Amino acid sequence: MRVRVNDAIILCLVTAVPMISSGFANNVRSPIQSRKVPVTVAKYQSHVVNQKSTNERSLGKLSEQANANGGTATIPDEIFNLVKSIVGAGVLSLPAGIAAFGNAPSALIPSSILIALMGAISAYTFLMIARVCKLTGATSYSDAWDKTRGTKTSWIVAVSSALDCFAGNLTYSMVLADTFKDLLAATGIAVSRSNALIGLTSVVLLPLCLVKNLSSLAPFSLVGIMGMAYTSIAIGIRFFGSAYKPAGRFLPDLAPHMQPAFGSTGALGALSPKSLILISMLSTAYIAHFNAPKFYRELKNNTMDRFKTVVTSSFSISVALYAIVSAMGFLTFGSAIQGLILNNYSTNDVLLSVSRFAVAISLIFSYPLLFVGTRDGLLDLIRLKEEERTNSLLNQVSVALLAITTVLALKVTDLTFVASMSGSVLGTALIFIYPTLMFRAAVKDNPTNGQKWERRLCSIIASLGVAIGGVGAKMALHSL
Repeated sequence: MRVRVNDAIILCLVTAVPMISSGFANNVRSPIQSRKVPVTVAKYQSHVVNQKSTNERSLGKLSEQANANGGTATIPDEIFNLVKSIVGAGVLSLPAGIAAFGNAPSALIPSSILIALMGAISAYTFLMIARVCKLTGATSYSDAWDKTRGTKTSWIVAVSSALDCFAGNLTYSMVLADTFKDLLAATGIAVSRSNALIGLTSVVLLPLCLVKNLSSLAPFSLVGIMGMAYTSIAIGIRFFGSAYKPAGRFLPDLAPHMQPAFGSTGALGALSPKSLILISMLSTAYIAHFNAPKFYRELKNNTMDRFKTVVTSSFSISVALYAIVSAMGFLTFGSAIQGLILNNYSTNDVLLSVSRFAVAISLIFSYPLLFVGTRDGLLDLIRLKEEERTNSLLNQVSVALLAITTVLALKVTDLTFVASMSGSVLGTALIFIYPTLMFRAAVKDNPTNGQKWERRLCSIIASLGVAIGGVGAKMALHSL
């Protein structure tokens, strides 16, 4: 039976893993960038929206007629790109989320359920944003907010966007610090984590963050896709192999606290509040919601049924990938898993050293793409006009922001904490709360019976987001 299960996992990896992206493909379409997409609403759709049709059903028919052609992207194209936007290096921290509440293999049962449940809710709210865009004629996430909740509160989305980008940069710096320290150790060069990050930031990250035209970095997104695909396969090979099992050839290389350790806390461990750490991490794992309007707009013949196919397929693939990779990582190291699972593997393990290098290259060239979102988001919040954003000012702001990010990355070393905290504060807001608030406002006038039930469901999801955010943040702080 074990052989069959292993074969099944291998089959899933072989067929699904090429879809993995650098997770960091999210960065190419950062929240701030998404807010600057030009408005291109069909005249007929705008006319329908202005007339405030009495129910979504009739508006949906008219809107679909107006947008029957949509963009040029096929369903397979959309699925690939959406999975690429969802799944990334964040999966490398999920095993630690499982280890937060369990240390026995049966902990995978509730963790898999949570991964699937959070994926389902995220898919529903992702689709909900597209529905709001169809109802209101909005063309971006922030535009949908403005047209449903009003422009007076648009700063809420702007702040969330900037903080989400900043949290991403902080995570990148932390991962790069650990990764380059281990890469240098593999070549016989012993450096501290702090020196590795300071050197990398000064020599590589700072010049990249000062570049004004980032279009030349776009091709490196393919490196991220290939790197994460390779890393997932490498994790699978080590899981099925014996290199990290008792008497394994790499086991002596690991410090005692990093060697595989298993206990008796399994499925029931999910009843502990510590399971909220994994839930909080999953709150950001599926985040691609800023790009929902863009995906909907670019789909060829973008009827809502066709878009549902895209969303359902993409999130299902993402759920499967998260479940498989996190399960293999957890079953390899158990409760000894570090915040970044790559840290568990021996620096003498060439297979994983290549993974570290691939992930590092992906992060380096994705870093400035996300950094622009942080910097421009800050300048947007202080209402600095475009003509006032001189190169000199941009350079000064960039240096200051990068310095702050680096200092925090030096002080905070627990990636699990950062992932769960950002998920609690930002992920729950962007996925659970904001989309449901927008939808409730969009259908408040003469809702259909179905929409009335959905408005109640939206209230439940939003309340759940608030609860997860509050308790999850508390548990993340307690984990320090």
